[in-house]
Amino acid sequence: MNAQDAGAIVSPAELGRVHFIGIGGAGMSGIARIMLSRGIAVSGSDAKESVAADVLRGLGAQVSIGHDPAHLGEADTVVVSSAIREDNPELAAARSRNLRVIHRSAALASLMLGRRAIAIAGTHGKTTTTSMTTVALQHCGIDPSFAIGGVLSASGANAQDGTGDVFVAEADESDGSFLLYTPTVGVITNVEADHLDHYGSAEAVVQAFDAFCLRVRDTTGGTVVACGDDPGARDVAERARAAGVEVLLYGTGEYCDVRVVDLGSSSTGATFGLVVGGLRIGEVELQQPGAHNALNAAAAFSVGHLLGLPSERVLAGLALFGGTRRRFELRGEARGVRVYDDYAHHPTEVTAVLKAARGVLAPGGRVIAVFQPHLYSRTLAFTEEFARALSLADHVVVLDIYAAREDPVPGVTGAVIADRVDLPEDRRHFQPSFLDAAGQVAGLAQPGDVVLTIGAGDVTVLGPEVLKALG
Repeated sequence: MNAQDAGAIVSPAELGRVHFIGIGGAGMSGIARIMLSRGIAVSGSDAKESVAADVLRGLGAQVSIGHDPAHLGEADTVVVSSAIREDNPELAAARSRNLRVIHRSAALASLMLGRRAIAIAGTHGKTTTTSMTTVALQHCGIDPSFAIGGVLSASGANAQDGTGDVFVAEADESDGSFLLYTPTVGVITNVEADHLDHYGSAEAVVQAFDAFCLRVRDTTGGTVVACGDDPGARDVAERARAAGVEVLLYGTGEYCDVRVVDLGSSSTGATFGLVVGGLRIGEVELQQPGAHNALNAAAAFSVGHLLGLPSERVLAGLALFGGTRRRFELRGEARGVRVYDDYAHHPTEVTAVLKAARGVLAPGGRVIAVFQPHLYSRTLAFTEEFARALSLADHVVVLDIYAAREDPVPGVTGAVIADRVDLPEDRRHFQPSFLDAAGQVAGLAQPGDVVLTIGAGDVTVLGPEVLKALG
């Protein structure tokens, strides 16, 4: 985040006409959608066409493809994300015109003014937990506003300007910009080293979450909700409590305020009971598998509990939650092979999704993981950890690295991970050709297998291609 873009949060009325550079992104499009709902004039540009761009046009935004200073039009405020480089022609023109340039998080913080903000942070699980919380609160009838870094499977929406006074937002820690928020409830799902290209060290990551807790403390009635099962989140929570922050812990430990018990699985997803204050208050059967999703649901329940909502309604909402796109999303089945897609791009996330896949596997079936590393910096920082996580699969196909905002690093490819996966050579593969990957995976798959396309890049498009090759 550019320091000059992190100034004071202004009210929506002060923004004037707003232009988004990279408007099709998950976070940017959601903010633009809410602004349009509030009557703010919105324009934007992106590198390519997308469903999000079409939806925003339908809502009244002027969306251009390609980046050109002329696209700024009569904009008063320009919104950017950390993925936008300073040499972007629209950003350079905005700076030369002395327009207000704000970070995506500052724009979101502006929209949260006057609402009870629920900011959901953490190294992993933010999108699912934000989605679960949103659906559970909707089921309780309070119609929250929400902004999620993914799309709810049931509604197809990633954001909405609700009529209630609660605003649920995914709080992205990747560039430190989540410290712009002053939430009433701050959720921390976990704290691990990641985004070291921004932070530089694991210690700096922890310090950012410490600072996030102090932002919560500065809000009237502010409470930090943290996962007691995660060592990093628990340590941050304990320091926050010592600093005078109200803290609620959730997890499986006896010391947790909201406790997950009798964790199991059904044919559809995780099952568990919840204990609050020593009383078992209900049972949950999720539509999503995995112990990590049980914890995500416990976090969402904790938010509803703090808001004083009826426990049975919150639990019913969690049971109805139909998932978020790209979070263990079933893309289809062909020739007895099910294909799922997941956004996991950190070793801990890859581990969780592969363990979850075991829970839905048919007897005799195998897990085939198709992994696309995301960022050269992350690949180099976590090579061994990625290899260890992928070793949980039966077959692994590693694609080349999705560069995103980074420049290529000579000599660094997906092979650095594939070569270290602890599987026989005929069960671990580096596939440098994206075009050949679907056919290779289809050739490996047998009836009863589960194929997972995993990563934060464009690996998601492979799922339909694998199904086509199988068919």
